Amino acid sequence: MKHQIIILLGLLVCTQSCSDHHEKKEIKQPNVLFISVDDLNDWIKPLGGHSQAITPNLDKLFNHGVSFTNAHCSQAVCTASRNSVLSGLHPTTTGWYASTKAMRTNYTEVMKDHMMLPEYFKNNGYNTYAAGKVFHDGESDHPSQTDNYWTEYSPHFWNNMEEHIKEAGFGYRGRMFYPFTKDGGQLVQLYGEDTINNYYKSNNRFYSLCGGPLSEKEIPKGGMYDEQIASWTIDKISKKQDKPFFMAAGFLRPHVPYTAPQKYFDMYHIDSIKIPDIPDDEMHDIPLMGKSIAFGRTPNGGWYDISRKKEILPELVHAYLACVTFVDDQIGKVLNALENSPNADNTIIVLWSDHGQHLGEKRHFRKQALWEESTRVPLFFKIPTPKNKKAQSHQVVSLLDIYPTLVDLCHLPKLPKLEGTSLVPLLENPQTIWDKPVLSTWYYKNHAIRSNNWRYIHYRNGEEELYNHQNDPGEHINLASDPQYAAIIEAHKKWLPKNNAIPAGKNKYTEDTLDKRIKEWIKNDSIPSWLR
Repeated sequence: MKHQIIILLGLLVCTQSCSDHHEKKEIKQPNVLFISVDDLNDWIKPLGGHSQAITPNLDKLFNHGVSFTNAHCSQAVCTASRNSVLSGLHPTTTGWYASTKAMRTNYTEVMKDHMMLPEYFKNNGYNTYAAGKVFHDGESDHPSQTDNYWTEYSPHFWNNMEEHIKEAGFGYRGRMFYPFTKDGGQLVQLYGEDTINNYYKSNNRFYSLCGGPLSEKEIPKGGMYDEQIASWTIDKISKKQDKPFFMAAGFLRPHVPYTAPQKYFDMYHIDSIKIPDIPDDEMHDIPLMGKSIAFGRTPNGGWYDISRKKEILPELVHAYLACVTFVDDQIGKVLNALENSPNADNTIIVLWSDHGQHLGEKRHFRKQALWEESTRVPLFFKIPTPKNKKAQSHQVVSLLDIYPTLVDLCHLPKLPKLEGTSLVPLLENPQTIWDKPVLSTWYYKNHAIRSNNWRYIHYRNGEEELYNHQNDPGEHINLASDPQYAAIIEAHKKWLPKNNAIPAGKNKYTEDTLDKRIKEWIKNDSIPSWLR
């Protein structure tokens, strides 16, 4: 009898052990389709930022997952934002505020005992793929680490640029963003080629602020670079693989120049295009540092250079919308391929933009600021589950939250250095609220704290802005000088970083272009009238 009991207990232990082993074996790692879109603000139909936006593929996608309507980037510029997302670390921790060259100087120190997102997935048994602009420079901003990140990555399609396409860009350095229109765009026509040639000796960013439709002759032989990125991505996700995959697809539009094939422009009518609401007194309560940021990158300031020719703003809005619809089309191709592939039922989709984009709001263009139009971004998750229905979370969240969320969703070990918060509770219950505002930074020690209902901006010279999003979503009324809001300001100040890393590549902070511009204005009493 005793012998029989021992045998029975042994069988039970074996059965339980075999069952545990079977359960572990049955856990199937989900794939990840990681879609980034360059310079995409809330001008997509699911977020309602522009009533005329045509985005049928994003509409369809957002009907099958959770969209975050109050998501914000760590810093509103491509390089810093993308390295923050992919490292899971904030620029105030890393010092990665600016150029990739500077970032490489302290990469080893910052990433000690830590990994970039694709590297972490690769080290945990995933095939990792990259196409297009994932980091700022493509598949990597850190060449010595690229092969650690990816199993395979696409070629740089823009390296084989035809000469006539190159010439139309007037020397613009960002080759991946071509093609330009053959006449160079609106500001090129306004200023003339002599001014262009002189200006390019020091800076070629000015003439990127343009847009227009492209004829077939102005498009690369292989198609727009986003079309080629979509094709490469489709080839990978359509195949059954021996491992789970992490596929990063980085689309380039609607980054400047706002050019796309003619048919996307034809979907809108320029005569009825709605432009942003820009009050005449928009800048009267903005402090000097804010004005210096709004001035922008063009010789006379973005607003002045655009407003000299009144029809340029509607043209740029038209062109931006056309580019949004164009990139929506490319995303749709990828989503359709996934839906028809063997991987359809086991793939997480995350879609995000690196930052927003101003088209005249705060008399500012592009990004590179601390206002809502710069920091607010689309963020969306679709999880392969039968319960995956359309939902929205209005809770303020950060792009820093993407990394820890994917770690949780893919059942990977947690990383102690990650600074974001997993969004899984919000994916499970989108109505969840938590008290964690988002920190956005622009250059050294200029910060915005975005809570659910407020935006507080604190510049390094002590100047402040405060906006109540419950009744002023356009951020037109700066409440910072009103004593009745002192407690609100103090509550938000608690979320300012205790430590601000010195910009990578430097031993101490030295004044930047924003400081120098303010000094010049004060010295010469020369603040532009349109910023007063």
